[in-house]
Amino acid sequence: MTSSKFLSRITFLLCSLSSFSTLAQSPINLKTEYLVNPIGLDNPNPRFIWQMDDKRIDAKQTAYRILVNTDSLALTHGKATQWNTGWLQTSASLKTYAGQLLKPFTKYYWRVDIADKNNIKSTKVKIASFEIGMMNEKNWQGSWISDNQNPAIKPAPYFRKTFETIKKIKSARANIAAAGLYELSLNGEKVGNHRMDPMYTRFDRRNLYVTYDVTNQLKNGKNAIGVLLGNGWYNHQSTAVWDFEKAPWRNRPTFCLDLRITYSDGTIETIKSGKDWKTALSPIIFNSIYTAEHYDARLEQNGWNEVDFDDSKWKRVIYRSAPSDKIVAQALHPIRNIEEINAKSIKKFNDTTYLFDLGRNISGVSKIKLNGPTGTVVRLKHTERLYANGRADMSNIDVHYRPTDDKDPFQTDILILSGKGEQSFMPHFNYKGFQYVEVNLSQPVDLKKEDLVGYFMHSDVPVAGSVKASDPLIDKIYYATNNSYLSNLFGYPTDCPQREKNGWTGDAAIAIETGLYGYDGITIYEKWLADHRDEQQPNGVLPSIIPTDGWGYEWGNGPDWTSTIAIIPWNIYRFYGDTKILKDNYENIRKYVNHIDETYPTGLTSWGLGDWVPVKSVSPVELTSTCYYYADVVILAKTAKILGKTDDYKKYTALALKIKNAFNAKYLNKTTGIYNTGLQTELSVPLFWGIVPEESKALVAENLAKRVEADGMHLDVGLLGTKAILNALSENGYAEIAYKVASKKTFPSWGWWIANGATTLYENWPIDAKSDISMNHIMFGEIGAWLYKAPGGIKPDDNQPGFKNVILQPYFVEGLTSFEATHDGPYGKIVSSWKRTPKGINYKVSIPANSSATVKLAMARGLTITVNGKVMPSGTFDLQAGEYLIELK
Repeated sequence: MTSSKFLSRITFLLCSLSSFSTLAQSPINLKTEYLVNPIGLDNPNPRFIWQMDDKRIDAKQTAYRILVNTDSLALTHGKATQWNTGWLQTSASLKTYAGQLLKPFTKYYWRVDIADKNNIKSTKVKIASFEIGMMNEKNWQGSWISDNQNPAIKPAPYFRKTFETIKKIKSARANIAAAGLYELSLNGEKVGNHRMDPMYTRFDRRNLYVTYDVTNQLKNGKNAIGVLLGNGWYNHQSTAVWDFEKAPWRNRPTFCLDLRITYSDGTIETIKSGKDWKTALSPIIFNSIYTAEHYDARLEQNGWNEVDFDDSKWKRVIYRSAPSDKIVAQALHPIRNIEEINAKSIKKFNDTTYLFDLGRNISGVSKIKLNGPTGTVVRLKHTERLYANGRADMSNIDVHYRPTDDKDPFQTDILILSGKGEQSFMPHFNYKGFQYVEVNLSQPVDLKKEDLVGYFMHSDVPVAGSVKASDPLIDKIYYATNNSYLSNLFGYPTDCPQREKNGWTGDAAIAIETGLYGYDGITIYEKWLADHRDEQQPNGVLPSIIPTDGWGYEWGNGPDWTSTIAIIPWNIYRFYGDTKILKDNYENIRKYVNHIDETYPTGLTSWGLGDWVPVKSVSPVELTSTCYYYADVVILAKTAKILGKTDDYKKYTALALKIKNAFNAKYLNKTTGIYNTGLQTELSVPLFWGIVPEESKALVAENLAKRVEADGMHLDVGLLGTKAILNALSENGYAEIAYKVASKKTFPSWGWWIANGATTLYENWPIDAKSDISMNHIMFGEIGAWLYKAPGGIKPDDNQPGFKNVILQPYFVEGLTSFEATHDGPYGKIVSSWKRTPKGINYKVSIPANSSATVKLAMARGLTITVNGKVMPSGTFDLQAGEYLIELK
């Protein structure tokens, strides 16, 4: 009897127990464009996503229909004036809108009705909504305004305008676009809780605007709007090796605002930016997203953004041209202050010097409160480590800074007190990477531990995964990996939050799976791929950092780094089952591949940085770059097939074979199974990217295992090898060795960092390295994804992506007595949890409704495997949705 037939009997018995339930289960977690009830969308064909709330065995959706209306009440009763898909006989839970033309500034409501496995239709109605914003640049009424044309002016500008509403307000939306950063306020209160809006883009090619619901902040009668502008990446006044101060777009910050008010009588009024606004300089006397912020509290203008403020001494604004002709909605999870962290300790050196320790490394800002004499200068120096004497040590993170004077100290906020009682300060337009804050005062002020807190800032992406191991070291490594991942997510993935803040492509490619297992980050990556499209040259070349002012087209941008153009979309497709990102970037992937093909016609390419920051051994750049080139071409061929581009599929399948043959002809000794000289990177990278001939895989993997054993179960890889090595071992029969490497506590290893107090991942294996020693980098973060894939065993199925079918293939490695991984995929939460027992292993799995799983326990040879008490004929079998106890004895 086949395992599938055997399982069908189990399914029949279990289903019969639940057959008394005659009501279909409800759709839940309705999202539009992967956001919950978003406003300010521009996409004329938004995507609808939902899940099924059905705990029964073999729960599935057999049909659905989507109804869209502008009237939520009518929609509740099943009326759809905008779109009615009709009942579609499919289990899909992702649908792109294809109804009547969506109109700007309009709120739409939608519902999805589903039919369950018994074809019983849901009766509970859940309404979701989305709101279209500007839709088109021509719909803006406001003008781009600023206070000056001189980018050298240091103080940040205030802007204000008052207006009066007489009629009853039904709703109000503030739409604001900016080149630079802004904080928007109404009647003295900040609008929303976002930080660092809008997200960084190539400002002369695309700008983002954000829509806020300000209905409750408006008053009947007089109102005041306030805008505070910061430099951000647009007006980079600090100097570093990347020449951002020379950016072609650089200018004094500017903004455009439309406050659209809908009254109860149906009329609409738009309060807009224009010549009737007034401006003045703020107490922020200097702001740099790269270094810090300086604030002179003596210059505060209390009530500057309130109605009754006297602005008679303020100046008129000036008009400015739009920074680009493409102003689009920022439809992604925003940056926020996510976590407040109290100082763990305070050390007083003298009456004017204190050291606060947060106890962990973060990205973000500190907030201090204190009371001191007027004119007291407070300097807050943020660092990742300390000198032996306990003072703040910045030597590891200021190496790329190129200051022209001493007026802009790195990661050092400067506050000048007003002397008017207790005040607090937190930067508006800057973030840092730090654990320690050294406070230096120009005159004595008594400080307590409670006077300073840190705020962990990052893009507020929903948590989508968890890992829990019996070995505390593994949990600490996972915790540190997530801290580094989030510390480097600010509307685009960065390399580090302190000395660079750059969107290094290679770092992001390495960390993509770690990010997607742990967090629902599709909105960030879709935005970042648009940045790729903005930056790509006509010949297909991409820069190594994205966005960029122009730096990175000449260095660091080979296929080992800028394969993000293929690797990121492909992994989004694998994890979400959504082809949009493949369609959006297909031509860009193709141009990139064609450029390499034309430049390196042999199929081998030496373009790239190679295995960056290796432990000791250096592999040839041509070897690693060609593997990444091959991966790009394979992704392109697969994508062509998915998108129905038959000719391209044939062309790039042939190109992939050409590359594979050329690579193996040069580097593989088929007799010995050794690539090149047999280093860890040289063996693991070809295995991981699938360029090894099928008949040679076992031998190459065996050699890799032997090499790791010869290296004392320690890593001898750099960035590219780190992505590959654990996976190459686990996927080829050596999971035990992979775990021994992952759980090492001696140098070089992730555990070595943890043993030395790390709460984030580092940039270099030696803690005392003389260079490349940021203490908050994500580039060695593949271990986070590996924990899901190997001991956790959760993998997407490329043939049924988006976890429509889940591959469950855990490795019950020695050294762990239990392990649990969970992942919230498009269909719901997947649970893979195992524990050793006196008799064997208990493996609990949960498969969400409307999906399935293929369980692969082939490594459990000689053991009896039962599923919910029923013996399985083999270690590989399929399961439908539901919860199962699998026992191995």
